Amino acid sequence: MMKLDILAIGAHPDDVELGCGGTVAKEVANGKKVGILDLTRGELGTRGTAETRDQEAADAAQILGVAVRENVAFADGFFVNDKAHQLEVIKMIRKYQPEIVLCNAIDDRHIDHRKGSQLVSNACFLSGLIKIETEINGKSQSSWRPKAVYHYIQWKDLKPDVVVDITGFMEQKMASVFAYKTQFYNPDSKEPETPISSKNFSDSIEYRARNTGRMVGVEHAEGYTVERFPAVESLFDLK
Repeated sequence: MMKLDILAIGAHPDDVELGCGGTVAKEVANGKKVGILDLTRGELGTRGTAETRDQEAADAAQILGVAVRENVAFADGFFVNDKAHQLEVIKMIRKYQPEIVLCNAIDDRHIDHRKGSQLVSNACFLSGLIKIETEINGKSQSSWRPKAVYHYIQWKDLKPDVVVDITGFMEQKMASVFAYKTQFYNPDSKEPETPISSKNFSDSIEYRARNTGRMVGVEHAEGYTVERFPAVESLFDLK
């Protein structure tokens, strides 16, 4: 069993990179053990294939320096927040015992993002109940509940409850995003246009991080919504 400090979860490969890639890169650089869990292979994506997405996800993971990346291969577009899916996510939470879970936006354009957000949130709670029994490779798992669940922000400009300064890690974040070569802006691509394949969208990754940073007096930042009040020892701990 590899214990993680942070488990970043996304409905699709590239959700983590887009939503919290800078935070992941920064925490890895700070010596934290970080992993990524993808819920689907993104097989319904207009551009590329599940196989190209697998390779792109592996390339992005290497760029970010994460300790592990797994995919539970739920049905893209059609997975639901029910007992069967919750149990699979619970197994992953108990396997890696993360202190913090990062997951999809609470509200977003893509239905999988909202579903993934609620599914992971529910699974994090249920994972702490000792009477829910799970096993991996024939071995029983102990209950585990992360200390905090933070939801990154995706297509919609949701108001963050907390932001992370990712100054100095924007280049690494962008490299991890553009590891998904089939998905994002490429003027030579013959694939159909999608909302995320436009130059405007690619540019928005940078200017959103810059604007979020501007609001807190840093160069670049990523925002999160929280499930409970964030607490500090002192007001002086806040930037």
